Amino acid sequence: MFAGLPRSDQRATGGLYVRGLLLDGQRKSMQPMAERLGVDHQRLQQFMSSSTWDFIGVRRRLATRAHDVVAPVAWVIDDTGFPKYGSSSPGVARQYSGTLGKVGNCQLGVSVHAVTDHASAALDWRLFIPESWDDTCTGDPVTAEAIRRRRTRCGIPDGERNRPKWQLAIEMLDELCGWGLSAPVICADAGYGDNAHFRAALAERDLGYIVQVKGTATAHAADAVPELLPANGKNWRGLPRYRTKPISLREHVLTAGRANARRLSWRHGSKGELAAEFLALRVRPAGRRPRYNQDGTLPQAWLIAQWPPEEDEPVKYWLSNLPADTPLHDLVRLGKIRWRIEHDYRELKTGLGLDHYEGRTWTGWHRHVTLVTAAHLFLTTLRLTSPKATGAA
Repeated sequence: MFAGLPRSDQRATGGLYVRGLLLDGQRKSMQPMAERLGVDHQRLQQFMSSSTWDFIGVRRRLATRAHDVVAPVAWVIDDTGFPKYGSSSPGVARQYSGTLGKVGNCQLGVSVHAVTDHASAALDWRLFIPESWDDTCTGDPVTAEAIRRRRTRCGIPDGERNRPKWQLAIEMLDELCGWGLSAPVICADAGYGDNAHFRAALAERDLGYIVQVKGTATAHAADAVPELLPANGKNWRGLPRYRTKPISLREHVLTAGRANARRLSWRHGSKGELAAEFLALRVRPAGRRPRYNQDGTLPQAWLIAQWPPEEDEPVKYWLSNLPADTPLHDLVRLGKIRWRIEHDYRELKTGLGLDHYEGRTWTGWHRHVTLVTAAHLFLTTLRLTSPKATGAA
């Protein structure tokens, strides 16, 4: 993974840092790791903060290797929080974190993972930049100057500005495509799936997806037909449009009724088979700014709902642009597969120190998450190729 680094000392220190992440110990910041490794922590500090090596090149090699090792059936997109006490780390702000389950002082990292039911590995990362770290988001000159000073101290590139997390995800998908990797199917939770712009960006790239959404999202029935309004004395009548209002996904499923639900299993967990009742319909998602086809129709999509027998209505919903002949079992399995990313985050943090980095530079953060990814890929490779080495067999 470090073969592209120009100097032998950089390659050696990179391997040393990864070894430090893999060793036992509660804290995986540089000082404790250096003590366990028996080296001067300044060596690790210099490697992470002021050395000239390119983390993007390492990340590209990691992504290619991970894709070969995992052989994914899907790519999962999600984000995770990095709790912080101070205000000097790049991108730190009071913001909502799913990790914390509330608003807290933290950084947010967005990631793409290659997943199967049995293995997964991170492919790419982005650090979210809040508005409080973007001087173009304020009209106050004093505030803007203070933000510029903070950005300079952390070495944040000028092109890195406040962008929605879904845009960061799309940028990573484009980057991975540029590295020669192809996404099987894109999966994400409602934080991304509810955004029509995100779904449209995936469709524009001919990427198949199955994403969780809220039941309040709207759609037309699959057999709804757009119509032309009367000309009103003019030759041009515009494009056909739907003359009825779309209804919520919840209403579509309730109208179809529980009788159409089927019990399906999506995988075997530690406590046995995981199964539930699911219902699938074909609909035409609408939303605030729907993307129409040239003939005025809205594209059809799958609506999948999980509807437990003890509940009066469904508890989860997904939308998918996968082909109309996709079996319901496959839709359910892919909709549920994003559990693997939670497994990754847990191992990356509790075992490998993903959120233990104490540096305060943009480059340092990206280098740290890249090297943690390398350590995680090493463990994933061992589990898949030599299970006895990890105690799995």
